[in-house]
Amino acid sequence: MPERRGRIDVHHGDNLAVLAGFADASFDLIYIDPPFNTGVVQVKRRTRTRRDPAGDRVGFHGLRHQTTVLGHSSFDDRFDDYQAFLRPRLTEAYRLLAPTGSFFLHLDYREVHYAKVALDGIFGRASFLNEIIWAYDYGARTSQRWAPKHDTILWYAKDPGRYCFDLDAVDRIPYMAPGLVGAEKAARGKTPTDTWWHTIVSPTGKEKTGYPTQKPLGVLTRIVRVHSRPGDRLLDFFAGSGTFGEAAARDGRACVLVDESAEAIDVMRKRFAGFPTTYHVGATAARGARTRARSADP
Repeated sequence: MPERRGRIDVHHGDNLAVLAGFADASFDLIYIDPPFNTGVVQVKRRTRTRRDPAGDRVGFHGLRHQTTVLGHSSFDDRFDDYQAFLRPRLTEAYRLLAPTGSFFLHLDYREVHYAKVALDGIFGRASFLNEIIWAYDYGARTSQRWAPKHDTILWYAKDPGRYCFDLDAVDRIPYMAPGLVGAEKAARGKTPTDTWWHTIVSPTGKEKTGYPTQKPLGVLTRIVRVHSRPGDRLLDFFAGSGTFGEAAARDGRACVLVDESAEAIDVMRKRFAGFPTTYHVGATAARGARTRARSADP
């Protein structure tokens, strides 16, 4: 981890209005995790557990724990015309991306195929570099079809001939058959492919914030380290619980986060207590930043 943490700027407001205030080509890496259009209200309970012989659930080694519900977080994940909502925001992402920058869109099977068609039109098909599958194995199974246990992350480069891809910075993973590659290779591990096996945020782990759609720090840290450099400026305009901002700041990148949810802002205020963070309301601060950037142009 760098000695100096990167700065985080959090904007509370409608992302389309806030994005309009940022200067062209002003971000080196953009990642977004927009609503998935699941058609339901997403709800997550915030809980606390403690050891209690008379507790309501049994954990490891048969030890009982008592669960206390602290509250609930929720948001409406239903859209009449999802593409009409998403496309202007994808267009803004293209405008804001630096010439050597990369854009990552995180969705699932419901909308990702339509989003790729839109991105091919905005970025150009040659700018599409990877379809990354984040696979996990947690939660209920269905007996009606193959249980969906993955999300899709699309990677586009502004210029497919110039972009950041620092494979040496990636976390290595164990070989599935270490005996076949020898002790030295097994000890070093291998680089991941376009299929990333990584657990979800544990419902009882220290990483959890209680936000309904929180993504694991490990997944976003991999994107930050491989696709940007220390000192770069990053953006997530569907910030949610702020995982991308934490991943960026921990590795010495500056990061701008945008979300219109007051719940999300509250979660980020708690999460970023140990980080250099500035909070803005609405699009005013962003417009000022764009004005200053334009006045500095030759």
